[in-house]
Amino acid sequence: MAEEQTQKPQASSIQLQASSQEPYLLDFYGTECVPCKEMEPLLEQLENELGVKVQRLEVWHNAANAALMEQYDKEQRGFVPFYYNKKTGKALYGTQSYETFKKWALGQL
Repeated sequence: MAEEQTQKPQASSIQLQASSQEPYLLDFYGTECVPCKEMEPLLEQLENELGVKVQRLEVWHNAANAALMEQYDKEQRGFVPFYYNKKTGKALYGTQSYETFKKWALGQL
């Protein structure tokens, strides 16, 4: 009887697959923004509970991130915190409850 050989994926290919998964939830914030800092624990809870990654983009001291925010901020409110879901195209502005964040992340808004 011939032995069956099973190939395990190389560790490097697993890491490459994980790193190629671009976050679809964006958090535009300002370093000195108090409401942005207040929302951080809710973003961490969202990541832990749903197993998603939120990409954080500082806009007050980073012109490239500010320009990116302008592209997503269709209502042109121009303030932070600003959250954008690239899968649904839905945006949230300002502080939010955890339940609202969760619905937004799951595409239920």
